[in-house]
Amino acid sequence: MNLKVGIFGISGSAGEKLTEILVSHPSVEITAGYAAPDEDSKNIDKIIPRLKDVINLECKNKVDWEYVEKNCDLVFLALPHSVSMEYVPQLRSIRKKVIDLSADFRFKDIEIYEKYYKKHSCPQFIKEAVYGLPELYREEIKNASLIGNPGCYPTSVVLATAPLVKNGIVEEEIIASSVSGVTGAGKKPSESNIFIKCNENIKAYKIGEHRHQPEIEEILSNEGKRKHKVLFVPHLAPYDQGILSTVYLKAKKEIKKNEIVELYNEFYKNEPFVRIMEYGISPSVKDVRDTNFCDIGFKIVDDYIVVMSAIDNLVKGASGQAVQNMNIMYGFNETIPFI
Repeated sequence: MNLKVGIFGISGSAGEKLTEILVSHPSVEITAGYAAPDEDSKNIDKIIPRLKDVINLECKNKVDWEYVEKNCDLVFLALPHSVSMEYVPQLRSIRKKVIDLSADFRFKDIEIYEKYYKKHSCPQFIKEAVYGLPELYREEIKNASLIGNPGCYPTSVVLATAPLVKNGIVEEEIIASSVSGVTGAGKKPSESNIFIKCNENIKAYKIGEHRHQPEIEEILSNEGKRKHKVLFVPHLAPYDQGILSTVYLKAKKEIKKNEIVELYNEFYKNEPFVRIMEYGISPSVKDVRDTNFCDIGFKIVDDYIVVMSAIDNLVKGASGQAVQNMNIMYGFNETIPFI
């Protein structure tokens, strides 16, 4: 029997990519799809033309709760930040498991969330939520009913640095510089993501104040069991999808090339979606596009360890990771339908 899933926010970038991944999953049936309230109800092929004759799904603009209760086992919330939390109380009251792709259930410190987003309407669910980064929290994910799917930048930075932080090898201050494709900004047009502003251009934005910075700090501080301060500088580049992060960490003491190679290979030896590059080689966004892989490279430069990671922001940074979490929750092969 297939797992029946619903997708709220199916017409957004993450919702579209999620649908494309799930239609290839042999153990999943998409039974409900909901677009934004200000959109007209329409068939899925009007939203994602490539799925014409692949799946027949009427995507409505208003949730039919009675239908969801009877026809969905799990619901993905591919909704804007601070919108997902409006749906979680109802979904949990009808005993539906939830994977939320927004930031609403990523933080354990509610004050941090409210500083960077807005007042939380259902903080009572924060305690039960599990941060959905499988490489660090797989055991917790197995028994979770509510997943806070990580942000795209945090996924790239945390996976790049976790082995060093968790083993206490680096100092508390961390500098991270990330470059993302335009899909990271979503589908809503803005002055910064229209073609004439993005094409043949690259620029930094929200330097030291991006709302993914406190998410990175919270996870790394928890893993390192000490307060890590992160200076995060994101950049927007003129390509569709993919993130390349470069992280600069000062070593507490001398570490040799063979030691760092051994550390990363050992830390991620059982992780199907983390690929370690040869020493000194940078990963590339082209090599991870439309995959759920995170490629990691590193090099020692004087007292610093420079770590680079590449992910697809729509897949490992969002929808692919959500499906990976679903696989873990329900005991499916973790690599399906990716490998």
